[in-house]
Amino acid sequence: MATDGFTTCLWFDGNAEEAAQHYISIFKNSRLGRIAHYTGVEPGGAEGSVMTVEFEANGQKFVGLNGGPQFTFSEAISFQVHCADQDEVDYYWSRLSEGGEEGPCGWVKDKFGVSWQVVPSAFLDMVTGSDPQKAKRATDAMMKMGKLDIAALQAAYDGA
Repeated sequence: MATDGFTTCLWFDGNAEEAAQHYISIFKNSRLGRIAHYTGVEPGGAEGSVMTVEFEANGQKFVGLNGGPQFTFSEAISFQVHCADQDEVDYYWSRLSEGGEEGPCGWVKDKFGVSWQVVPSAFLDMVTGSDPQKAKRATDAMMKMGKLDIAALQAAYDGA
């Protein structure tokens, strides 16, 4: 039923179950769901291998599809992880970048090629506030960072 929300489908090349296990190990409120196997009728996978795996990460519904090497992830789609404090930023940055690639401005690509934005909620408050000069200073500071540093963003926002 459409009122049940949306499920994001992520296309993998044979490692959807590994990815699902990885994500549920990182995020609270996560679980593994149903797993479907190739029966030999469908194109794309060997009979008996994992075709799809359902999982929830932080309450968000996903299905990982082992569709093959035809498609890969790009930064055109990313997931934002809103963090309450620097400890959360540090945790998610560290866990999501393990075996992946750290990027600029709070972006990280995980070991499966999925892009994430690890963003402190405080920064979002800064850049959406009513003072455009403060927002510009915070944004300028963010543009020079990899992992976002809340104290440094706050200092820039305050004009320190």
